[in-house]
Amino acid sequence: MVCSHGMILVNFYLILDSKGEWQEPIHGIAKKHVQTSQQLVTKLGPFPGMKHLDVAGGTGDIAFRVLESIRSVSRRAMQDGFAETEEQTQIYICDINPNMLNIGKKRAIERGFAEDRYLHWVEGDAEALSFEDESMDGYTIGFGIRNVTHIEKALAEAYSYDYYSFSVIPAVGELVAGDRESYQYLVESIRRFPNQDAFGRMIVDAGFQKVEYENLVGGVVAIHSGLKL
Repeated sequence: MVCSHGMILVNFYLILDSKGEWQEPIHGIAKKHVQTSQQLVTKLGPFPGMKHLDVAGGTGDIAFRVLESIRSVSRRAMQDGFAETEEQTQIYICDINPNMLNIGKKRAIERGFAEDRYLHWVEGDAEALSFEDESMDGYTIGFGIRNVTHIEKALAEAYSYDYYSFSVIPAVGELVAGDRESYQYLVESIRRFPNQDAFGRMIVDAGFQKVEYENLVGGVVAIHSGLKL
């Protein structure tokens, strides 16, 4: 097993009305995603020297925020030996789609992370990761959790690889580009995905304890948390 301590999960639950239509515009959800992404990173509590795995994170959005948070902590601390600890920071961006990884690398260049030695881009499957057990301090997965065929298997992988915390936060705004096919796919994927209670039970079944969740922005976002004791 890769995880040996605790986890935090954050997941978007998009609210649809009885006709299956959005209760608010997509662009509004996208803005909330940006705000909630930062809340996720704050909740996650990244620290210098952290080894973090972002699965289905080819765009790099969460990974960049984690790294920025770590650097912010480093600047505030200014303690002896702290810089050496920061040097041990390793953030892995894993995605099954090489094209998404290429998008992330392009964004890294645009945001000044191109030459950052802390970022590692890895092609891989959420259901069959290739890292050593208990090798990560944190684990995040974005909207890709809705594309996983066997969610239980992905959660089991997270439990194995993660040492400290686990987070889920789907990136809604980036998925919908105004075309009907993508919109319909998003609606159907949401209908198929477990609700907060059911997803919480799946986390418990994966082996985590003290699992609970907190709804944000009217239930559009839910933060699930649990511990591996």
